[in-house]
Amino acid sequence: MKFSAVKVLIAANVLVFALQYLSAGTPESLSALELWFALWPLHPIGGQSYFSFWQIVTYAFLHDTTGIAHLLFNMIGLWMFGTEIERYVGPRRLLACYFASVVTAALTQLFVPMLFGASPGPTIGASGGVFGLILAYAVMFPKRKVAVYFLIPMPTWLFATLYAGLELFMGVTNAQAGVAHFAHLGGMVGSALVISQWRRPAARA
Repeated sequence: MKFSAVKVLIAANVLVFALQYLSAGTPESLSALELWFALWPLHPIGGQSYFSFWQIVTYAFLHDTTGIAHLLFNMIGLWMFGTEIERYVGPRRLLACYFASVVTAALTQLFVPMLFGASPGPTIGASGGVFGLILAYAVMFPKRKVAVYFLIPMPTWLFATLYAGLELFMGVTNAQAGVAHFAHLGGMVGSALVISQWRRPAARA
């Protein structure tokens, strides 16, 4: 059976979601998984620091357990954009693009939101990786039509551009609290860096 990076990522996210749900704390408290593996700010909260270096990756496997929408929309995006990218460049490059996006999304979330007065708190979700895949898809297949998040079908290059502009606006204005808009943009940065390496011609000996 051919290895599918997208299927493995989706399975891992679903498994962790189930573990989160089973270990969930009270509505007023976080589970142990979220305390250890969500992405926490670098500065202390309430006099205590929760940040650890592994969180720049592990946060992307955690989702909001008060409902299934957070996980569902991220997994739909991962499947829709990731499957075609993996078919085109293979699982190794797909994983490189995804995790580069996850890491740059985390680094962006650690440093940028506080400049715009966002309230400190933990970040969870695969959105940074998914946004990286959206950019990669738009670069690889710019004329493909997409209408998942908007009612009007549009080319993927336009979809990615409008989505990035909306995320930037929402992040700067802090109009939708509780959503890591700058992390989404940071995910696109990681994807762009990886794609630029793919397109760089190999050096000749």
